[in-house]
Amino acid sequence: MELFLNFPLWSALAAILFAQFVKVPITFFATRKLDWSLLTSTGGMPSSHSAAVTALSTGVAIEAGLDSVPFAISAMFAIITMFDATGVRRQAGEQAIVLNQLVNDFNRFVDEAKSWPKKPDQVKRKELKELLGHKPVEVFFGGLTGILLTLLLYALIF
Repeated sequence: MELFLNFPLWSALAAILFAQFVKVPITFFATRKLDWSLLTSTGGMPSSHSAAVTALSTGVAIEAGLDSVPFAISAMFAIITMFDATGVRRQAGEQAIVLNQLVNDFNRFVDEAKSWPKKPDQVKRKELKELLGHKPVEVFFGGLTGILLTLLLYALIF
């Protein structure tokens, strides 16, 4: 039963769910397209990874204190996660964009050069994932989301 009383864990899970859900209306207001697939997708505004790790660290800070070992561990985990979201994963997404464009250009060249009709299996082919990482502003607002949501939950529950 102690698992159900673990405030940092539940605040981190709530932050993930909130950040994933809020991506849908944010994207709708920006693009005027309703995309429910964002609920389970990586990338986008705000970063649910950043929201989760900052919510976790905030919850640990509230319960264990800023001078505690668990807070130090969670803070370092948050910093590494957020750095990775804007670094390696973002670059992988940028490379995926270029690779998808190369594939599209090559396919158009083949179609034009040989006048082949389009095949149904080509339509089924999935593009590489382009939204792997986050822009720095997405990580910032994900982190801010995690902190504010945790403080709000703590104020409401305790």
